[in-house]
Amino acid sequence: MKQLEHILTEISSHIWGPVTLALLLGIGVYLTIGLRFFTFRKVFSAMCILWQGRRSDNAGDITPFQALMTALSATIGTGNIAGVATAIALGGPGAIFWMWLTALFGMATKYAEAVLAVKYREIDDQGQHVGGPMYYIQNGLSKKWRWLAYAFAFFGAFAAFGIGNMVQANSVADAIHAQFQIPTSYTAIVLTLFSAVVIFGGIRRIGEVAASLVPVMAISYIICALWVIISHYQEIPQALGLIVQSAFTETAAVGGFTGAAVWAAIRFGVARGVFSNEAGLGSAPIAHAAAKTNDPIRQGMIAMLGTFIDTILVCTMTALVIILSGVWSSGENGAALSTLAFEVGLPGVGSYVVVLGLVVFAFTTILGWSYYGERCAEYLFGTRVIWPYRLLWLIAIPIGAMSKLTLVWLVADILNGLMAIPNLIALGLLSPVIFRMPRHYLRDE
Repeated sequence: MKQLEHILTEISSHIWGPVTLALLLGIGVYLTIGLRFFTFRKVFSAMCILWQGRRSDNAGDITPFQALMTALSATIGTGNIAGVATAIALGGPGAIFWMWLTALFGMATKYAEAVLAVKYREIDDQGQHVGGPMYYIQNGLSKKWRWLAYAFAFFGAFAAFGIGNMVQANSVADAIHAQFQIPTSYTAIVLTLFSAVVIFGGIRRIGEVAASLVPVMAISYIICALWVIISHYQEIPQALGLIVQSAFTETAAVGGFTGAAVWAAIRFGVARGVFSNEAGLGSAPIAHAAAKTNDPIRQGMIAMLGTFIDTILVCTMTALVIILSGVWSSGENGAALSTLAFEVGLPGVGSYVVVLGLVVFAFTTILGWSYYGERCAEYLFGTRVIWPYRLLWLIAIPIGAMSKLTLVWLVADILNGLMAIPNLIALGLLSPVIFRMPRHYLRDE
């Protein structure tokens, strides 16, 4: 077992090595420049379009607003709580700067994914709108690239069980057991039952639940974080200075923190940023393809807000709480570090904020990724696979909640990296289409 773990760790380090990280960041930079910084300049316009997208009579399965909330339900999860803390614990405060950079350029990546997803989507034999990387590879590129579509769908269908199911269930069960001493088996049963009620209702029910839970929980989490941040308002400039300085200079060992080189800040900042907002991974466009819209550009503008909200807002809140509370150098890691930070900032309440946030965020991630995995499986095997896939999904939840997941984490990490590669290649090849489409928006400026 140790040998297998070592082999998987080596594979993961290569897949998430300099080449993949450079490709993720590089595609984002390339698309941002090719779009003439369209995604930077249109954030406010996108927010207005999102507000209008709460209702729609166009063809599709869920409203544009519900599509974004479904995508956010899958991205706002353990990455925002445990992932940010891990980035700081391993890469130092400078990792946050690289998370920001990944998110800013990742907005163009997420925009491009959603634009292509809506443009090249199809209607399956159950009358549902389906799309995502496998469809824009199939319909946007020549037949010689079709293998990329199958590769993405294969990796996505199996990666979902790791990043979107077992890992999330395990995080919930561990957090509840640590905080309330509730047996993991009880948590597993409840989590599975709640998931079944939503998942068996398909994308429409997932969209409705996500549109209700995600905004409420995200806003509540941000308010609690802001309370801690504002209480240390005099130290905010120093914290921001530490983030920027540590991004370009080695972070010295202090307290329980062992120190980190600049490369560690870049590696863990970019990797955790992608893990959190999923820009370039190819998952979010699967949700946006189901939106009730006839305008790919408008849905793309809505989609790019997902990266902004997830990383620039929610992840930054977590990072500032960790740094301002002074516990970033305590030697703690993951969710334990975030819990400690909130408990220091909000004594007697902070740990409950983290646990509740983790539970709700992880639950919605399970819902969102169930849809992603299902659509990938449908692409490979047709609609007949939908119900068996849903049943397997529900079976995996209690297994994940009650198991040690070291190997699952590693396999999920590998499959996520393998998902990203076909998608990034497709974005590069389809970039002329992406650059050409928003010209009428640019002319109106």
